[in-house]
Amino acid sequence: MSDQSLFNGFPIECVNYYAELSKNNNKTWFANHKSDFDTYVMTPARDFVFEMGKRLESIAPKIVADPRVNKSIFRPYRDTRFSKNKTPYKNHLGIFFWEGTRPKMECPGFYFHLEPPYLMLGNGIHCFPKSLLEHFRNSVVDPKLGPVLDEAAKTVTAKGDYTIGGKYYKKTPRGYDPQHRNAAFLLYNGLYAMAIGEIPPEFYSKEIVDFCFERFRDMLPVHRWLMDMINSL
Repeated sequence: MSDQSLFNGFPIECVNYYAELSKNNNKTWFANHKSDFDTYVMTPARDFVFEMGKRLESIAPKIVADPRVNKSIFRPYRDTRFSKNKTPYKNHLGIFFWEGTRPKMECPGFYFHLEPPYLMLGNGIHCFPKSLLEHFRNSVVDPKLGPVLDEAAKTVTAKGDYTIGGKYYKKTPRGYDPQHRNAAFLLYNGLYAMAIGEIPPEFYSKEIVDFCFERFRDMLPVHRWLMDMINSL
């Protein structure tokens, strides 16, 4: 694990790496630039995971921040088995901090996504597994959890340029009232808050930790609602 004093932001070479990868997404280019990936992407990413994890503990005490590939840092390889797009590498850096005892992608968490020229920050669960989807719908219409969800979404969007995502279905699922006050959420197959913008100046300094933390804190009501939902199982 990296020492906290080592993290001074992401270098411009990290952004340049992904900008070039998007134009040269092939195994030869990736192999020839492996040292750039290790030096300018993975090294600062690991340090960021360590620093950001410590900050997130103040609002999500059991947060998991594991600076390994396929843990907090998503692997760079695309799964092309069922995709028409056969480019082998992701043209973005994805980092995830999760809270809970379920499998990683079934837990609420905080997400960092660099895809030049943009940086996206979010939290929540992108797509509910079948084991959670029905429970989510029941929670949406629950007399206690339902109003809290509505309030959480309004609180987050009122704090700035945040959006609430997860809408997927066109019709209210069978067995639920399409006139319910929370009916819009019944069309969701995931629930998350997010903010996206151009890469900020803070990205290149240690201040990116503060920048991300402030936005993750703004989105916290969605995270806490999801934690309460799962804990009510």
